[in-house]
Amino acid sequence: MQATVFLSQSDWRSLLRQRILNVTPTDFEALALDLFRYQARHNAVYAEYLRHLRCQPELVQTLAEIPFLPISFFKTHRVLIPDVPGATEFASSGTTGATTSRHLVPDLPLYDAVCQRLFEDIYGPLSQFHILGLLPSYLERNNSSLVYMVQRFMDLSGSDQSGFFLNDHAELTNRLRYLTEQATQHSVPVKKVLLIGVTFGLLDWIDQTPEPLTWVGTHPNLVVMETGGMKGRRREMLREEVHAELRTALGLPAIHSEYGMTELLSQGYSTGAGVFSPGATIQVRLRDLNDPFHSYVPGQATGKQTGGVNVIDLANLDSCAFIETQDLGQYEGNSGTFRIMGRFDNADVRGCNLLVTL
Repeated sequence: MQATVFLSQSDWRSLLRQRILNVTPTDFEALALDLFRYQARHNAVYAEYLRHLRCQPELVQTLAEIPFLPISFFKTHRVLIPDVPGATEFASSGTTGATTSRHLVPDLPLYDAVCQRLFEDIYGPLSQFHILGLLPSYLERNNSSLVYMVQRFMDLSGSDQSGFFLNDHAELTNRLRYLTEQATQHSVPVKKVLLIGVTFGLLDWIDQTPEPLTWVGTHPNLVVMETGGMKGRRREMLREEVHAELRTALGLPAIHSEYGMTELLSQGYSTGAGVFSPGATIQVRLRDLNDPFHSYVPGQATGKQTGGVNVIDLANLDSCAFIETQDLGQYEGNSGTFRIMGRFDNADVRGCNLLVTL
């Protein structure tokens, strides 16, 4: 798509947008390279960063040559193409007094379409779900991308049983009991249930509910999904420890996870054991812990080698698709699946990730 440099910016963007909506694994790399050229030309913040690195975008031929923008730029700059007013602003949860990341999103329909596709590629149509959200602290803000996404999922579910529960543990328990009874006592097909919650919210629920909750696992089509995050509410725990506690309390064979953050418009999902599948519009590239400009593709990292997590997020069409996060990860096999092991020691505390390392 080298010829796109002769298109107007709006025509170039429209072509890229259409390709993002229809991307397949076989054309991911070519699309990512074209998106890099577009952003290197039209994203003033990213272009300046590349200039300081003496990177010549026209010479970049592979994904391994693309520099990733440090995620901290979302705290200090307006990372937006073009820098126009009217974009929806999502903000990270942060901690009290901390500077938060801000992601400006002028194209919510693109975000909607990508989120829906990534979820439904793994779990099936949202119209077949009841969506229950346990997202305290996120609901108390009006600019959470996670709340926006879950609300969108609720709308697509079309279910009058979907809803947020803030800190109302009793109502959540009653709603799940009703849905479980409906699923187990009737022979007609019933909707699946997705309970998506921030980690400390799910742990508070099981700890503060006086009755046993092991009956929850008797629902034949229930997904309990944690999004990470303690936000200083609890001691930090390994993901494996969190999942073991939730599995035991809820009588479930597996706990699912979502990998996402304010600075990314795509998500990764784990259906158990903390192994994330990146999805159609997102790839993870691990970088060397001592050399941030050297990355490993799946299959190159030796053994269970830990690296910094770089993310290619094609849905970040209007910001930056190449993000150097402060997460630590490992590849799981050669297919692009990955684990999140924690965060760099000097990284800011974030609301959407488990924070401790092995």
